[in-house]
Amino acid sequence: MTTKRFLSLEWKQFRRSSFFEKGLAIKILMLLGALYFASIAVLAGIGVFFIFKTSVPDQDPFALINNYLIYWVLGDLALRYFMQQLPVMNIKPMLLLPIKRQSVIQFLLLKTSFSFFNILPLLFFIPLAVVLMVQGYHPVMVLLWFISILSISFSINFLNFILNKNKTVFFVVIALLAAFVGLQYFNVFDITPYTGVFFNSFYKVGYTVVLPLALVIFLFKMNYRLLRANFYVDGAVQAKKEKFKNYNLEFLNRFGTLATFLKNDVKMITRNARPKQVLIMSFLFLFYGLLIFTQDIYKDMPVFLAFAAMFVTGGFLMTFGQLVPSWDSEYYKLMMSQNVSYKQYLESKWLLMAIGCAVSFILSTPYIYFGWDIFAMIAAGASFNIGLNSFITLYGGALNRVPIELNQKAKAFSNTQGFNPTQLLIALPKILGPMLIFYVPYKLINFNAGIIVLALSGVLGLIFKSYFLKLIENLYQKTKYKTISAFSEKK
Repeated sequence: MTTKRFLSLEWKQFRRSSFFEKGLAIKILMLLGALYFASIAVLAGIGVFFIFKTSVPDQDPFALINNYLIYWVLGDLALRYFMQQLPVMNIKPMLLLPIKRQSVIQFLLLKTSFSFFNILPLLFFIPLAVVLMVQGYHPVMVLLWFISILSISFSINFLNFILNKNKTVFFVVIALLAAFVGLQYFNVFDITPYTGVFFNSFYKVGYTVVLPLALVIFLFKMNYRLLRANFYVDGAVQAKKEKFKNYNLEFLNRFGTLATFLKNDVKMITRNARPKQVLIMSFLFLFYGLLIFTQDIYKDMPVFLAFAAMFVTGGFLMTFGQLVPSWDSEYYKLMMSQNVSYKQYLESKWLLMAIGCAVSFILSTPYIYFGWDIFAMIAAGASFNIGLNSFITLYGGALNRVPIELNQKAKAFSNTQGFNPTQLLIALPKILGPMLIFYVPYKLINFNAGIIVLALSGVLGLIFKSYFLKLIENLYQKTKYKTISAFSEKK
């Protein structure tokens, strides 16, 4: 009965939200995305056995699958840290009602069982288990293996609670994942045969299923104790005290009148949860090139190299820049009531994005390993991002009137605050633009011509910087009061 009441409250909170209708389009897009990844998981679960059987015919495909499950565990941990939204309930009223704390905590923990991140492994491993049985593997042992894998998936789910309280553990996981992938890629050390022994034991031995079952029970109880220890009215209503470091930002004074805006943005990024998450996301964009530049197939399709080059250096622009001016939504009305120059405000945002692209370009220097052609492409992509993409991003910001809570604890990737469908349309020229600019001269002349034209497009954008900023300023001025009104709405 208590669970039914909790579910009723969750539905009412979802349905009665003032942003329900406004966020409906986003929810539909997220649903379509979930269906897309769900279908991929099912197809992968059906086909992975046959892929291994075809590519490595002299080895047991099931054993090879178990060898690589270590990457699934580490990757799932990292993915959940960024994307899985931890369950939230307004517990303050619950503490004053005759409802057992035990019931509320158990509901919170069990609520995660319906997370998409728990359903996705099911959609992969259930078809795989069926294929294994059809291929002649012992049904009972396959079932024990499946229960073990399912228990590990739920263990990762509950471990994610602990990782969110300890960032050091998370970075250790990321470091291990990167180290194992790198060592195996360069044929230095392959950990998969050793970890495969553990995962294979669930099928070959069977009784080792006790280990993951015990682990999931242990982590559930551990999370229960952590929540129970802080489940009091005093702990719930006590204001959180935070200390902020006073950074020396005098070096920004060299930018003159823009320094005030730049200092404000730097402080906002370093002192608030949401901008910090976005900053981490922008850093991860640097590694996108590894997905493209390491594949021989893309060498015959150089247009995708231009796409990757734009992403490598455009992480900060794509994540932080697309949410201008939503970052200032909490004090936008106050700022607009002051004697603030819109041109200087927009120029400071542009300068911040340009600096972000420049820093990303410097950090991308190790890509020289893949050849000077690739690095030249990255340099051209950085030029395009600074000279053209930055202005396209600022233009899109004038159409973005969704406020952001700077200290909301939602996951960076799953947080849809500040997002609206219009951004998808604005993203098209940012993504397709460099590909088209590179492809035309590449097709008509050669590869180097494409790089040169892509780089010159950014230089041309810098030459007409004042003109572009003036156009964007006029658009912001026209939509000024609509933006103020939209930012005044509270969720």
